[in-house]
Amino acid sequence: MSALMLDPASGSSVGLLVAGLIVLVGAVVQGSIGYGLNLLAGPLLALIDPALVPVPVLMIACVQAALAVVREHKHTEWRGVGWAMVGRLPGNVLGVLAVASLPLAQFNIVIGVSVLVCVGLSMLSLKLSPTRPGLVVAGAASGAFGTASSIGGPPIALLYQHSTGPVVRATLGAYFLLASISSVVTLLIAGQVRVEHLSAAAVLLPFMLAGFAASGPLRKFLRGPRLRYAVLGVAAASAMFLILRNLF
Repeated sequence: MSALMLDPASGSSVGLLVAGLIVLVGAVVQGSIGYGLNLLAGPLLALIDPALVPVPVLMIACVQAALAVVREHKHTEWRGVGWAMVGRLPGNVLGVLAVASLPLAQFNIVIGVSVLVCVGLSMLSLKLSPTRPGLVVAGAASGAFGTASSIGGPPIALLYQHSTGPVVRATLGAYFLLASISSVVTLLIAGQVRVEHLSAAAVLLPFMLAGFAASGPLRKFLRGPRLRYAVLGVAAASAMFLILRNLF
């Protein structure tokens, strides 16, 4: 595709509105439970214009993550963020290699199945927790998944599903900020970032800001078991959507 549908020069007001609403809903979800913007917006925006994923989505994710850190910075677990980033950097390289050499549909199916397995184990008996080895492995998986398809949240979010709401949102926000920046830089080095991506991200940014603002009141409602089930539910739903979209 020579130009992004959401480039203002394209004149696609319908595409802009639909994509903006998708981003707004994703921003509300992420602002409430700590992640979800890329999970919801990534697959749906790809249906509108494949060029919107992953670069423009990662760019607006950087801004939302920064806002989350500012809003609840006192609850950030920087140790966990650091170990997750140790795994994220080599994971980014794996993601770029996957984009360049593997059939994207098959790789996305693998991502979806992996997330569903993690959700299933968590619901049954396995109590995932943010240990040092777990964070490194989850960071690597998040890097590969996020760089290839913009869906890198579940591996880290599942480790923090038993933490309090502020800790989940602030820690994931700090991680997503560094992770999204690292993915964009990796894609830039690989020659996958174009000027049109900046324009598309700028068009979608106001919708993300509106969604983040709307998420504030929901934070008090999503706590304890509600927060955990929301984390698992968003992960499972996004994984199923990713699988079905690449099967049919």
